[in-house]
Amino acid sequence: MADATPGSAAPSSNRTVMIVLSYLWLLALIPLLVEKEDKEVQWHAKHGLILLLAEIILWVLITMINIVTGFFIGCLVGVLSLGLWVAIVVLHILCIVKGVNNQRLIIPYVSQYADKF
Repeated sequence: MADATPGSAAPSSNRTVMIVLSYLWLLALIPLLVEKEDKEVQWHAKHGLILLLAEIILWVLITMINIVTGFFIGCLVGVLSLGLWVAIVVLHILCIVKGVNNQRLIIPYVSQYADKF
């Protein structure tokens, strides 16, 4: 993960709130639909939605592994997945802090995919 400096755009009056909403999972749709003129908010909203999509895919994969592996190994995978979800929440907090401080957190593959939209 690397930092990137955002491009200059005319900031909206509620940019901080919109950037926070961008990383609160499905609430990222609000800044995406409301702040169409603010390119920085748009970037964070797209980034937050792609991050949400990646987390849903990861959740489905972990659920499938739990079903296939049975109870004992499933419990072990469950404990490991708890640590993964804590890491995801920390990642969201880190993205919010960077965004509020007018920076970007570049996550490999996720950010590249979000830049395509």
